[in-house]
Amino acid sequence: MALAQTTESHEARGKRVIQEALKALGGDAFLHMNNRVETGRAYAFYREQLSGLDRAAIYTRYLPPVPGKLEMLERENFGPKQDSGFLFLTNGAWEINYHGARPMDDEKYAAYRYSGVRNILYILRQRLNEPEIAFYSQGSDMFENRPVEIVDITDAEISTVTIYFDARSKLPVRQSFRKRNEQFHDFDTEVTILGGYREIDGIMWPCNVRRERNGERTYELFADQVQFNQDLSDSLFTIEGDVKVPGKASGKKK
Repeated sequence: MALAQTTESHEARGKRVIQEALKALGGDAFLHMNNRVETGRAYAFYREQLSGLDRAAIYTRYLPPVPGKLEMLERENFGPKQDSGFLFLTNGAWEINYHGARPMDDEKYAAYRYSGVRNILYILRQRLNEPEIAFYSQGSDMFENRPVEIVDITDAEISTVTIYFDARSKLPVRQSFRKRNEQFHDFDTEVTILGGYREIDGIMWPCNVRRERNGERTYELFADQVQFNQDLSDSLFTIEGDVKVPGKASGKKK
């Protein structure tokens, strides 16, 4: 087996690692995950200092894939009463509290979509069949005292995401990409660490997620419960009332 691996091309090895990861995540069960509910504790950080913490419930619904697009709906509820949070649709996003809903800043919404379409779990669930997506092995290394396989994923936009896969479990444990910072005209490095995997309904899912920007923590989620393929109401992904956003459709449109 070792000899076979040494003769693999970078592309063939990258594809193999990706297929091994997909199988480790649950294979068909993972690919047929229609929606997901994660509940737990969420923490926000600013310059490595805790700036917020709350009880969180995150509802995600997958839509039919479109190459290079983030095709999913997401509702994030926070607080003891779960009466504040965010709603992300394909045509806009809203900040929600007990007063109602207001449109999210376009820059924040664009950053959400940019990161979401480059998330390794989204790539494996939604993007593997894109005609111009490619996988290139960068070999093996060590990460947090464990061996990993490193794969670069590129797409039609020549955007690259670097993924570390645990060499033993085959599961993704780290991802990183660069994003242009329009304010300072340089690049930010966005990193996500995935851990605390649990098997739920035949799917391996990371219950611990940490995000970093330029080496500083920005967000952590510790999920104590994850559910798949629930009977989620359409109202979760609908704005109450007729919220108009210039240049965008009504919030009622899903």
